[in-house]
Amino acid sequence: MVRGGDQQRVQADLELGKAVSLAQQGDEGAFETAYRLVHPGLLGYLRGLVGADADDVASDTWLEIARDLRRFRGDGTGFRGWTATIARHRALDHLRKQKRRPRTSLIEESVLDLPGSADTVEAVLESVSTKWAVAQISGLPPDQAEAVLLRVVVGLDGPAAARVLGKRPGAVRTAAHRGLKRLAEQLTSASRGKNAVGAAQGTLKDEA
Repeated sequence: MVRGGDQQRVQADLELGKAVSLAQQGDEGAFETAYRLVHPGLLGYLRGLVGADADDVASDTWLEIARDLRRFRGDGTGFRGWTATIARHRALDHLRKQKRRPRTSLIEESVLDLPGSADTVEAVLESVSTKWAVAQISGLPPDQAEAVLLRVVVGLDGPAAARVLGKRPGAVRTAAHRGLKRLAEQLTSASRGKNAVGAAQGTLKDEA
């Protein structure tokens, strides 16, 4: 049985794949569609990495995407991963110039409201206030926070997130699972409600 969030992601990726294919043929309207489908999640991911400089890094990212678009080969899901990889490289270059480490503490409310995959962290976030969720994710270890951001904000599956990070899928899956488990445990401790806890614990099985 396909869950609502999964079905939404599948449809969005199908639309994205068609738009990318047309954009590679020079269709400016299709490129705008691809931008509309990808940019919110990409910007949210960058905000988690570079904070207030996310808009500038996003601009550099899209310049590179537009320049190399004809070289891309893949579907909508692959395009999300490809653009996230470019965004991460631009973010790390920016941080090296600034001599700062990646930050995951500046996730804005609009990012958490984005439609994404119906996985564990989405269930957790939907069960609590946005401010509470932001505070908890910002407190996760960097590897866990980035794995969660890629899974939920960008909308990548486990293998795609692993490719972006240059790690084994199992390692990324473990990092995401640990981060999500910590969120669920903190949610339980905060006594946010039996329904919220049940949703978080139930969906955790899907990540095992």
